[in-house]
Amino acid sequence: MTARPGPPGGLTAEEAASWARVRRYAVPRRMIERATRARESGDWRTACAVAAVDVPDDLDPRRIADRYGSATAARVADDLRHLAPDLLRWHLPRTLGGHSTLAAGRRVLLAAYDTPGAAGPVLSVTNTPMLAGPQRLRLHLGPAVAPQDDRLHGVRYVTEDWTAARRFWDARRTGELRWSAGAADAAAPGGPAPRGRIPFLRADGTPLAADELPTEAPGAADPAALAEWIAVLQARGEHTEAYAAAGLGLDLTPPPRGPRSYRELDVAALTSFVAPDLTRLAPELRRLARAGHGTVFRLDLEWRGHLRIGLDPAAPDVRPPHVTGHERGQGDGVPRLPSYTWQRLPDIGLLRAGRIRPEEFHPLVAAVLLPHAGPATGPPGPRVPGPVRVRCGDAWHEVAHRDGVLTGPHTERERQREQALLAFGGTVSGCFAARDAWAGGGGRLPRALREQRNALFLHAQHGDTPAVLALLDAGTDPHVRDRRGRGLLHLLPLLDHRELLPRLLAAGVDLEAKDKADRTPLQSAVHGGGSAALVADLLAAGARTDVVDEEELSLAQTIRRYERTDLMALRHRLLRDHPGLGSAWFDDHMDERDSSGIDWNAPEPADEKEPRT
Repeated sequence: MTARPGPPGGLTAEEAASWARVRRYAVPRRMIERATRARESGDWRTACAVAAVDVPDDLDPRRIADRYGSATAARVADDLRHLAPDLLRWHLPRTLGGHSTLAAGRRVLLAAYDTPGAAGPVLSVTNTPMLAGPQRLRLHLGPAVAPQDDRLHGVRYVTEDWTAARRFWDARRTGELRWSAGAADAAAPGGPAPRGRIPFLRADGTPLAADELPTEAPGAADPAALAEWIAVLQARGEHTEAYAAAGLGLDLTPPPRGPRSYRELDVAALTSFVAPDLTRLAPELRRLARAGHGTVFRLDLEWRGHLRIGLDPAAPDVRPPHVTGHERGQGDGVPRLPSYTWQRLPDIGLLRAGRIRPEEFHPLVAAVLLPHAGPATGPPGPRVPGPVRVRCGDAWHEVAHRDGVLTGPHTERERQREQALLAFGGTVSGCFAARDAWAGGGGRLPRALREQRNALFLHAQHGDTPAVLALLDAGTDPHVRDRRGRGLLHLLPLLDHRELLPRLLAAGVDLEAKDKADRTPLQSAVHGGGSAALVADLLAAGARTDVVDEEELSLAQTIRRYERTDLMALRHRLLRDHPGLGSAWFDDHMDERDSSGIDWNAPEPADEKEPRT
C-alpha cells in the first residue's frame, strides 16, 4: 500500500497551509470576543449578528409556540441561549486546496425537536452555494427537508448532521470536544473526564516529537499511544493492519460486481484512500446509535466504492463495528457517516506543525484541549503593512503605503516620465512597476507586497470589515486589485459596505472599474449575493446600469439567473430603461429550464413604475 504524506495522524504541508489561513482569517478575534460577551449576557441575537449569522423573523418564541407548541418553543429558546455562533463557524467544514472559505452549499443540522410519536422541527444553518461568496450563515427552524429536495438556486445542499455533536456549537457541551481529539477517555458514557492525555500531545499539551511516537503496538492499556500507533501504520501504508489494530472487523471479501464494473473491487486498496481516526469510529457510531440515527453508515472514499461500517444491532455496545467494501451505487439508502466522526481536528494538526500557537485557539476549544497552556484569545489582528524593498534600476528602494498611496523615493518629475513612457507603449520597472501591479492586478508584484495584498483580500473574503478599515487607517493604498482584477469595491458584497463604500469613493476608487470577468462593482454586487441595500447605494452613487459582463449578460438577466427576487423592482426598471440589452438566447434558455416558480416576465406593477429620466 502507498504511504501517506505528512506526519502520522497529521496534516500534509498543503493542508497545514490551508488550515493556517482558515484559522488566521475566518473567525477573527473581535468576532469571538463580541459574540462571547453577547452570549454570556443572554443576547443570542446580537451574538449571531456579530458572528455574521442571519436570523429570520420566524425564529421568534411566540411564532415558534404558535406553530409547534410552547414546549418545543422553550427547548428551542434554551438552545439558542447557549448557541455559540463563533464556535460553530470555527468548526464548520471548509474548502481547502488553496482556499479558506466555508464548504459551499452546506446545510448543517444542529438540533431536532421531535416529540413522542411525531417528528418535530429541525434547527439548522446554511451558507451560500458560491465558493467565494459571502461567508454569512443563516439559521432555519422548520420541518426536515429530504436531501433530494433541499436546493437553493437549483443547487442541492449537502447535509451535515450535527444533532449528535452539540460540542461544535453548544457552549454547554464543549467538554465533549475531547471526543473529537481522540482522547483516552473518549468512550466515557457520561462525557469526557478531565484525565488522560490527547493523542500526539504530551500531558501539558505540547506536541510530541516524531521520535516519541510508538514504534510497536502499545496495547489497549494506553489508548492515546494506541491511536498514535494506528496513525503510524496508516502513514506507512499498512491500512488493513491499522483496522485490525483498532479492533475493527474489516472484511476484505470483494462485493458482487455491479453492471458497470470491469473488475472486482479491491477492498484493501479502498482503505488506502483515506486515513480516518479509527480509534474513534466505534464510540462515535455508538453515540449515533443512541441518538437514534441508525447503526449502519457508509464512508465514501473513492469514485469506485465506499466502506460500509455498522454495529451489530443485537449488541451495539459490546461487539466492534464490522467494515465491508461496496461498489459505487450499492449504498442507496445507507446514510453517509458524518465527517466529524472520523476526521481529526485540524487544530491539533496545526499545533503539531507549528502553524498555530495555543493562545491563538478559540478560547472554548483551548479550554478543553489545552487546559494547561494558559488563556487563549483567538487569532491575532491584522498586521500593519510595512515598507518593502524593491529592485529599482541599479539600486534597492523602499516602497511603502503612506496616506493611502503606495509610493517610493521618487520625485513627481520621475513619476511623470514613467507615466509618459507607459503611455507611448513602453514598460515601467522598479518602484513604478510595483505600484502599477498593485493598482492593476497584473504584472509582477514583489512577494512582500503580494502577501500584504493577499492578507487584505482574505480579511475581506471573510467579512472582517474592522480589519479592512484598520488596514486603510494604517495607510494601505485602497486602489489595490487582485489577480482577478477585483478591487475593494468589487468585494463589498462580502463586507459591511455602509462605512467602506463612501470611504472608497472619497479616495477616488473607480466605481466603473471592471474585473477580468468584465463586471463592475454593481454587477459584482448582483452576481455575488450583495444585499439590496448595497445595490441601492451603488446606484445612488451613480453606478451605470447599461453594462454586460463577459458572458454578455445584462444586470436584469443576472438578477434572474441568481433568483434575486429582492431586486425584482430593479429588474423591472432595467428592462424598461434598457430593452434588448444582454444575450439574446439567455431569456429563452431560462424560460425552458427555470423551475423557480417565479414569473420573471410578469408585467411591472403599477406602484413600481417611475418616470423616465
